[in-house]
Amino acid sequence: MTTSQTNPVLVLGGTGTVGSRIAKQLSAASVPALAASRNGTGADGVVFDWEDRKTWENPFKAAAKASSKGRDEATGNTSGSSRIKSVFLLAPPVLDSAPIMMEFVDFARQRGARRFVLLSASAIEAGEPAMGKVHAYLRELGCRGEVDWAVLRPTWFQQNVAEQEGHVRSLREESKLYSATGEGKIPWVSADDIAAVAVQALTRKDPPNTEFVILGPQLLSYDDLAEILTELLGRKIVHVDLSTRDLEERHQSLGMPENYARMMSSLDNAIKVGSENRVNDVVLSVTGRAPKPFREFAESVKSVWEPAVA
Repeated sequence: MTTSQTNPVLVLGGTGTVGSRIAKQLSAASVPALAASRNGTGADGVVFDWEDRKTWENPFKAAAKASSKGRDEATGNTSGSSRIKSVFLLAPPVLDSAPIMMEFVDFARQRGARRFVLLSASAIEAGEPAMGKVHAYLRELGCRGEVDWAVLRPTWFQQNVAEQEGHVRSLREESKLYSATGEGKIPWVSADDIAAVAVQALTRKDPPNTEFVILGPQLLSYDDLAEILTELLGRKIVHVDLSTRDLEERHQSLGMPENYARMMSSLDNAIKVGSENRVNDVVLSVTGRAPKPFREFAESVKSVWEPAVA
């Protein structure tokens, strides 16, 4: 890592799938971090709730308090870690997240933050709804020289198959994977690799000022995943290819709100017609390591798909 980072990095969603990995990798690199979440759990945890603006100040207060411990007793000067300079942005779980996220970007800038790294998605271009609007806003600020920025646009997470309740339950109880992707292929990417790119974007001396489309090493359909899981689990796993409408209804039956279920089903349809049929070398070029294959990930977590013991 090429960095002289001493200021604490603020990681929003610091206990989530990507955020927790960012915090862990920063710690391993001896970079101070504040892991912000609603509960503020963990040694470096701080309470932050998108919907409660009174909590927005908490990370900045925590950084100031930590810096006071590094005050030079001889001169009275603080160490170089008095302010948060870099922020990892994870959207709140609402469809129209752009207004509140842009408001927070301005809030953080007023308190000295300079670099913002946004987690978006491969399917969302700059200027499109939700994270796309935040992407465009950061780019605009960057063009004016007011911020350093990066936007991470990962494809579908390998972890989805092991952490999303719908997938885990259907694999355990039915030995089935459900989608509406047909034979469409996806370059499934590990959250560890996404976090590694994020850490570089947050800490390198030279500002990124670009987007990173983060993809895994192989194009795999849901049929391919079913075949890999069949081999690893020692029982037949079947991919059930639903219509978009049937998948939407399935999502809703598992508790997903109607509008969100419709959006997620439409993304499966996009995959079906080739939207994710691509690979690149971003993970390798940014981190120096090849991205993790799906099989390696699945082998490491296969116990989560084992049927419950009666």
